[in-house]
Amino acid sequence: MLPDGTYDVFVVDAEETGDGATSSVELTVLAGEHKGEVVRLGGRFERDALDLLGTPGTLVVAGGVPTLTLEG
Repeated sequence: MLPDGTYDVFVVDAEETGDGATSSVELTVLAGEHKGEVVRLGGRFERDALDLLGTPGTLVVAGGVPTLTLEG
């Protein structure tokens, strides 16, 4: 995981579970010292994986815990 901080990210891959919800996303960091690094996050995203591809967002890591906010 990335060090604590705020990162502009972009969804480069997403996987779905059998029920159509997305279970994980891969994000690339767009700027700064960690530009180009890929981070994989698990969770439940109530959007189709194809809809998530190419979506920009903000990843905040605080105390080692990531929080992802996607646009749109």
